[in-house]
Amino acid sequence: MSTTLYVRQNADGRIVALSRDPDDRTRPGWSSLPDDAPEVLDFTEGLARQAKPDDALRGSDLSFVRVLEDVIDLLIERGVIRFTDLPLPAQSKLLQRRDNRRQQQELRLLGDEDLI
Repeated sequence: MSTTLYVRQNADGRIVALSRDPDDRTRPGWSSLPDDAPEVLDFTEGLARQAKPDDALRGSDLSFVRVLEDVIDLLIERGVIRFTDLPLPAQSKLLQRRDNRRQQQELRLLGDEDLI
């Protein structure tokens, strides 16, 4: 069963905005289409394609955070900076991540044992 969506289209008939809000049907330039209309499917597929590069960047951001943690640890270990030189929010986040990583490691170690 299809749902009615409210769309705003450009001069070429391509959807430039999509809404579920029924109040939009009364606004100038808005019309209604079923959610399975080809124009709606093209619009949502286009949005999905645009999101993929963001997902890749977000994934690399997560691994880069680990690199930064390692660099900070190395700088502290070599005496270039002190942990207390970091702003308090940064100290707190680093301590929380270290604690989370330690707990994760402990869980992995427990899972490796053969229990009878």
